[in-house]
Amino acid sequence: MRERDSDMQRWRGYHGVPVGWGRSVVTIGVFDGIHKGHQATIGHAVKRAKDLGVQSVVVTFDPHPAEVVRPGSHPAVLTEPARKAELIEALGVDVLCVVPFTPDFSRLSPEAFVHDVLVEQLHAALVVVGENFRFGHRAAGDVALLERLGRTFGFGVEGAPLVADADTVFSSTYIRACVAAGDVTAAAAALGRPHRLEGVVVRGDQRGREIGFPTANLLCHRYAAVPADGIYAAWLIRRGGRAGQGAERLPAAVSIGTNPTFSGRERRVEAYVLDFSGDLYGERLALDFVAYLREMRSYDGIEPLVAQINADVERTRQVLG
Repeated sequence: MRERDSDMQRWRGYHGVPVGWGRSVVTIGVFDGIHKGHQATIGHAVKRAKDLGVQSVVVTFDPHPAEVVRPGSHPAVLTEPARKAELIEALGVDVLCVVPFTPDFSRLSPEAFVHDVLVEQLHAALVVVGENFRFGHRAAGDVALLERLGRTFGFGVEGAPLVADADTVFSSTYIRACVAAGDVTAAAAALGRPHRLEGVVVRGDQRGREIGFPTANLLCHRYAAVPADGIYAAWLIRRGGRAGQGAERLPAAVSIGTNPTFSGRERRVEAYVLDFSGDLYGERLALDFVAYLREMRSYDGIEPLVAQINADVERTRQVLG
C-alpha cells in the first residue's frame, strides 16, 4: 500500500517536533481497528499532504481516552499499539504522533488543543477528520468549531464522510459488537481484513495433547477484543516464522471458552495448528479469525469430543482452503 521506501517517523507526544518542522496535514483520532472508515480518513490526509507537498501526521492517543475520563470503562481493544502503527504506516503516513492521554491533557479546552497542538507544534496547513469528530474537554468541540478556529489560525479543515455498507456505518463500536457476538465475518468486512487477536503462548492443562490435539494456549491482553465463546477457523501468524523467512501463516482450529467437557472455569483461547508438530511455548503469536464454526458444547466422554474435534479440523481445512 505504501508508495515510497522511507519509514514512518514515530513520535511520543508532540513536544519533540524536530527543529525546522514545516507545515503538515494532520488527522486525529483514537483509530482503534484502523477499519475502512479510518483507512478512508487517513488515506485522504495522505493524499492531501502529497497534493500540498507537506508531511502527513496521524495524531492518536494512549491510553484510550475513555479509561482516563471514565476509569473502568476501557473498551475492548481491536488493535494493539504496535499493530495499529503497522497498519497506519502501510497507508503511507509520514509521522505517527502518539499523545499520552493524561488527566491534564483531557482538560484542555477545544481552543487550547487547537492552538497548542495543531498550530504551535504541528504547524497544520490542513486538518482532516471524520464528520463525527469531537475534541477538547468533555468533547465540547466539533467540526464546525474546528472550521471556525481554522479560519482564525490559518489552516483548512476537510471532513471525511463516514464509510458504510448498506445501512451499517463502519465504526470501532460496531466492530467490537460483531467480535463480541462471534460474527468475525462481519467484523472482517468492516475492517477490510480478519480480526486479529495477539498473545503469548503459555502452558495449559495439556488435555489437548493427551487426546491427540495439542493446542497453543494464548494469553492475551486484558483489554483485548476476544470473540465470543465458540470454535473458529483462523490463521495463526508466527512473526519471523522459520529462520530467514518473514511471518509464517498456519491454519488453525481455535477454541474459545471454558472447556465445559472438563468442567473448566477459566476462559481460554486455544489454537490447534493443523499439520504442525513444533514447540510454540513462549512465542508471541497472532490469530486472524476467518469464520465462526459452531458454539461451545459439553460432551459425554472423550470419544464424542475427539470425533467433533476431527470434524472441526476438517471444516477448518475447507474454510481456509
